[in-house]
Amino acid sequence: MRQLNRLNQFARLWQHSRGAAQQTSVAEMAERCFCSERHVRTLLRQWQQSQWLDWQAQSGRGKRGTLRFLQTPEQLRSALLQQQLDGGHPQQALQLVQLAPEQLAHLLQPFMGGQWQNNAPTLRIPYYRPLDDIQPLSLDGRAEQHLARHIFAGLTRFADDRLVADLAHHWVRSDNQREWYFFLRPQLHWHSGEAIDARQLQQQLQRVLQSEDGSKLLVSVKSITLAHALCLRFELHCPDNWLPHRLASVSCLLPHPQDETLGAGPYRLSHFSPTLVRIESHGWYHLQHPLMQTIEYWITPQLFDSQLGTSCRHPVQIAIGAQHELSLLRPVSNSISLGFCYLAIQQSARLSAAQAAKLMHLIQQAEIVAQLPLEEGLITPGREMLPGWSLPCWPENRHIALPAELQLHYHLPVELDAMAHKLQELLAAHQCQLQLHFHPGKSWKNYPHLASADLIMGDRLIGDTPEFTLESWLRLDPLWPAILPAERYRQLMTNLSEIQTLEQEPARFDGLQHTFQQLMSDAVIMPLFNYRYQVSAPPGVEGIHLNSWGWFDFTRAWVPPPVMIE
Repeated sequence: MRQLNRLNQFARLWQHSRGAAQQTSVAEMAERCFCSERHVRTLLRQWQQSQWLDWQAQSGRGKRGTLRFLQTPEQLRSALLQQQLDGGHPQQALQLVQLAPEQLAHLLQPFMGGQWQNNAPTLRIPYYRPLDDIQPLSLDGRAEQHLARHIFAGLTRFADDRLVADLAHHWVRSDNQREWYFFLRPQLHWHSGEAIDARQLQQQLQRVLQSEDGSKLLVSVKSITLAHALCLRFELHCPDNWLPHRLASVSCLLPHPQDETLGAGPYRLSHFSPTLVRIESHGWYHLQHPLMQTIEYWITPQLFDSQLGTSCRHPVQIAIGAQHELSLLRPVSNSISLGFCYLAIQQSARLSAAQAAKLMHLIQQAEIVAQLPLEEGLITPGREMLPGWSLPCWPENRHIALPAELQLHYHLPVELDAMAHKLQELLAAHQCQLQLHFHPGKSWKNYPHLASADLIMGDRLIGDTPEFTLESWLRLDPLWPAILPAERYRQLMTNLSEIQTLEQEPARFDGLQHTFQQLMSDAVIMPLFNYRYQVSAPPGVEGIHLNSWGWFDFTRAWVPPPVMIE
């Protein structure tokens, strides 16, 4: 880009004196700009016409003239950035800001938050790490899952913690509970404008069924067929009253069979790179259209722990706004997350049931969560797994000694690293050496050392309908077959199969509560702490309400026009 080259050469010239006026020659400036004297004269003429600087030359070869800078490189970058953004060219704008991460974050701050761009409302969100590819079958990150729910649609979806219709307008179940019919809305379209064919949805659901997670989530599904051009028929091996919930899961969101970047959600993906992710509303959406035309994630990585990586940060407190607005930001929504970080104990010969219960008791009594060196207000100690699912009082077992050595494996977020070291100190006081093993991932998928762990710490996201989320956790997470004996794990799966046959939702909730209460009583699992979710925004951004994922529904956010019509 010619503008970028001119700006970089100007920055080299400016850097020599840090913008101070100076006596210099064309030859010296050519050396600093790495170009010929002839080209420098051309640049000086252009820069002077653009009022970047003032150059008063002296006649005679090699004579020194007076150079005064009228702009700084940062001011010019900001102005050029504004021009590109106003023209609706964020990709070109990013090419103008080839700066170090901390400089980039500072430069971009004035352009964050709610903006009007070409008479279209745009929300720009500064984000701390690059996002993974938005592919529903392989998403672990909270931000990626939130984006996927806006880009793709499923037969059903969650809204305000309720299960509602999406691509299907309703569904019915046969009397024997082994056949389900999902009736599709007419005139559905992909983001490209292509009409959605029911056979495409059938094909994509078959793909989910054949995937590793999908085969576990939809284990009760025997076949998926077309009952009609606008009706999908699910035949089940056994009754499963969670089926509509399962089809609203992230892994059951449906991309286009030939182009996995295309979906049928309220926003289409228009740009995806390590520095910018942009989604735009489209006219083919089958439900209520969003109020915000464009959502942009501007990736501005910050300094991070080289061992834990950039993704170790856990942005549960999101601030949307420009630098000059930060003093005006107000918390528009906050909540205690239902999701939690947990400790699990492997049920094996290395650690007896009595020793596991003693360990749980020590952690519970020591209250080490309150001692973690973390930002105040970020987390809160876990007192229950879900509201009403209280922790048991594990026996002290004072006469029982802990093993001389134990292995703790844990993954992100970074708060678990602080927890691991506190736990190491606690067990050392009881003559138990705790070896720490950090896994730089967001889940235990494809982690080869899980079976060798005595203790395990991880993060359990909980979104909509928390009871169903925990049921899926038991089915999908490799944690459970790794820490439970084979017979106990088989019994757990049998128990889940019995619970899913219950027609009334409260009965299924009670069954799951009993299952988890038993796992906690047996010192298999305990929640350690929950996060305090918070979203802050400047006065000009409206319609932001925190959801159970710690984000807000993009379809409801809006910004008032810059000039109110009287």
